[in-house]
Amino acid sequence: MSESDLFKLYADRVLALAADIPLTDPIDAPSHEATARAPLCGSNIAVALRQEDGKITAFSQRVHACALGQASASIFAAQVIGCTEAEVQALRDALAAMLQGGPVPAAPFADYEVLQAARDYPNRHASILLAPDATLKALRGAG
Repeated sequence: MSESDLFKLYADRVLALAADIPLTDPIDAPSHEATARAPLCGSNIAVALRQEDGKITAFSQRVHACALGQASASIFAAQVIGCTEAEVQALRDALAAMLQGGPVPAAPFADYEVLQAARDYPNRHASILLAPDATLKALRGAG
């Protein structure tokens, strides 16, 4: 990987998102919890959440990932409150499609645009997908 490629991947916006991940404080009495790991790079995330009437009402995450995984977790957490399982699944599908050359996920997750440069680095895709993957795992009781 060249220096210009690294610069493109770890641009200022990605680093700013990675440095300011929301919803990292533990929540009381989570109804769902899970962990997920990206096997290629070892990035991992643990999520805890509460769901009421089919919507996520509280969310917490512990993120140990590269800057791309951290930026993704930051974008995800900024919008996850109020989402249903179907909306998280739709976001996960749209994000995976974006990483394969598709369009950027729709609002409220359009900030994922900043990670388009990662399309060319499939070894980082699993890290970018960790937050929605762990959340779906939790919602489905797969711990």
